[in-house]
Amino acid sequence: MTKILLSLHVLAAIVAIGPVTVAASMFPPAARNAHAAAGAAAEGEADLGTVRLLHRICRVYAKMGLAVPVFGFATAAAMGVLGSGWLTASIALTAAAAGVLVAFVLPRQDELIDSLGGGKALERTDTAQLAMYTGAFNLLWATVTILMIVRPGSTTGA
Repeated sequence: MTKILLSLHVLAAIVAIGPVTVAASMFPPAARNAHAAAGAAAEGEADLGTVRLLHRICRVYAKMGLAVPVFGFATAAAMGVLGSGWLTASIALTAAAAGVLVAFVLPRQDELIDSLGGGKALERTDTAQLAMYTGAFNLLWATVTILMIVRPGSTTGA
């Protein structure tokens, strides 16, 4: 049962968290490309469509990412490690990652899309700041992934 839960947790992490981290990472350069291509009408619209698609992926997969902690708790309960320090750290880092995504990444993406759609000037600092928040989000999730996959495997003797 533990191996099944661990497998479901790993699958949930790959399916839900992987796409949001990749899409969020691709967003700042895509926004810069859309701004640069704004002069050419057809190309600019295609690039803006890419930016909107990446934002939609981030929003949808952020919601799907809620399954990862659920499977993580189920796995930890089945393994009897709910009080372990690595699990507490994982929970705190998961909350921090969710906070960064909801408070900084998604709102900045909304602002950039509004700026691009309205034909407003886009500053390099706008996308650089979003890239910084995205990098922090990705680093937090990478750390959670290591703690939730590598550490549980070591407690089972695997």
